[in-house]
Amino acid sequence: MSDLAVGDLAPDFDLPRDGGGRLALKSLSGKPVVVYFYPKDDTTGCTKEAISFTSLIDEFEKAGASVIGISPDTAAKHDKFIKKHALSVILAADEDTQVANSYGVWKEKSMYGKTYMGIERSTFLIGPDGRIARIWPKVKVDGHAEDVLESVRTL
Repeated sequence: MSDLAVGDLAPDFDLPRDGGGRLALKSLSGKPVVVYFYPKDDTTGCTKEAISFTSLIDEFEKAGASVIGISPDTAAKHDKFIKKHALSVILAADEDTQVANSYGVWKEKSMYGKTYMGIERSTFLIGPDGRIARIWPKVKVDGHAEDVLESVRTL
């Protein structure tokens, strides 16, 4: 469990990604990176969030930023999710939840009276220097991608 704060170095990761291959955070150093953690591919809120980021991907790219979604789903599930919804964000597979743990977003949750471990929808804006510039915990999807884009533009 990690309590990251603005100004902390973002924990590095090297994960399998959609389309095959791997993605390492350090390979993106020198430019802003948006890392958003979401619970599960092809569920209502997660689909809406991925579509929102995709709809703004050209604007994120103009601002020099990469957008990466991370969930415990496999890279193969990510490929299906991307194809089904024509997504253009990068999706990385954190199957053992080590990255989610290092960012402090793997938490105990409850639904219908049952507790379980899962991703707390959260977003991190990592500056070109590799430090966390902004954190959005417990994300509400509506308007979130726009808010993140505005923060990228003011880096």
